[in-house]
Amino acid sequence: MVTLRYDEGTIRIDGDGASSLDDLVYVRSDPRSQSRRAPAFQYRPLVDACRERALTVDDHVLDLPAIGRLETDYALRSYQEEALEAWREADDRGVLELPTGSGKTVVAVAAMAALATPTLVVVPTIDLLEQWERELDAEFGAAIADEGTAIGRLGGGEQRLGPITVATYDSAYLRADELGDRFGLLVFDEVHHLGGEGYRDIARLLAAPARLGLTATFERPDDAHEVVAELVGPVVYRRSADDLAGEHLAAYDIKRLEVELTPEERERYEDHQGVFTDYLATSGIQFRSGSDYQELVKRSGTDPRAREALLAKQRAREVMMNAERKVAVLAEILERHRDDRVIVFTAYTDLVYDLAERFLLPPITNETPAAERREILERFRRGDYSRVVAANVLDEGVDVPDANVAVVLSGSGSEREFTQRLGRILRPKADGGRALLYEVVTRETAEERVARRRR
Repeated sequence: MVTLRYDEGTIRIDGDGASSLDDLVYVRSDPRSQSRRAPAFQYRPLVDACRERALTVDDHVLDLPAIGRLETDYALRSYQEEALEAWREADDRGVLELPTGSGKTVVAVAAMAALATPTLVVVPTIDLLEQWERELDAEFGAAIADEGTAIGRLGGGEQRLGPITVATYDSAYLRADELGDRFGLLVFDEVHHLGGEGYRDIARLLAAPARLGLTATFERPDDAHEVVAELVGPVVYRRSADDLAGEHLAAYDIKRLEVELTPEERERYEDHQGVFTDYLATSGIQFRSGSDYQELVKRSGTDPRAREALLAKQRAREVMMNAERKVAVLAEILERHRDDRVIVFTAYTDLVYDLAERFLLPPITNETPAAERREILERFRRGDYSRVVAANVLDEGVDVPDANVAVVLSGSGSEREFTQRLGRILRPKADGGRALLYEVVTRETAEERVARRRR
């Protein structure tokens, strides 16, 4: 017989048959406790291996709290049913890649109802924490209340556990080993965040056999999505905005507008860019992926030339992102769409405030208090405001009211950011109208090259 127990982020393996598992690459001998151990996230493969070897298992790993019958009134769309089925067929493990506005939360709720097991939902922001808490309370609050409990919350000043709990990545990370045996299902919203070095421990230290990741863009430039695939499962279902546009999401158009740098801006840009490219030519760094950028950052700590190159790259980026003629183009767009609902995205907080003052736009940045941000978005939803300007904070994790026009004045250039911003205008329109995204880029710069590669 093999006995399995959860112990501080690992599965402790004892018993006469334990030695027959020594060939498993994730099983290690632990002389201190005279037992064997496996990482907690390998719990399901470990149980499967025991069954395949006809071992009798005395399983004490999970200590699940009582949970009532979970039901949902959601009627899944065809692609949502396909996504759920693909995840179930993958042994309740894997990632769903669906565009913003397509109802990833609905699929997760359906998965929770199907498994009817204690669930931990992990989210990156307080806004998402509150959205999920409201959603889960509406769907399952009455059912778990019958067991004398309520929806749990870890984050935003509260630390309350329940059979269904929503936690921020930060809170889940801090309490991962404590939570390791309490849940049968893990749901990771914006699962690409799990690729962060510290956050990986959330998935590693919890034994939950069922795991569901949700994202609009799974792959990361640093290739950390490969770690996420190991901890949660691979992408088991994928649909793009193009796949769903016109029927489930609004049909859309993308227009790229190119502007010239002023002579003064061009001189500053070329000077800074030259310092950066000269260093690359002698450093051996190819700058083809996120790992190359990390290498430059690492070298900048000890190499003055690397630091100079890094600062030069940042300064060149500021020049092209904040180009003077972009503002003139924005003025034309706002005039053209004065009867539409418009969101303007930028990369820099200072530019947000400049645009807010110049065009009388409500600004939203990471400096905007949560209550003020909610008030601005609520007024946008009601139609009191027809346009807002934001720096990054609306890219993900915020329930953004319907808009039909987006203007990307500047950004990181990543596929994920672009997809997130496009998704903010793709909710189906009552009149069946099309959504429109403007991407304003500076000609003959790195920004233009990134935009062209995306086409």
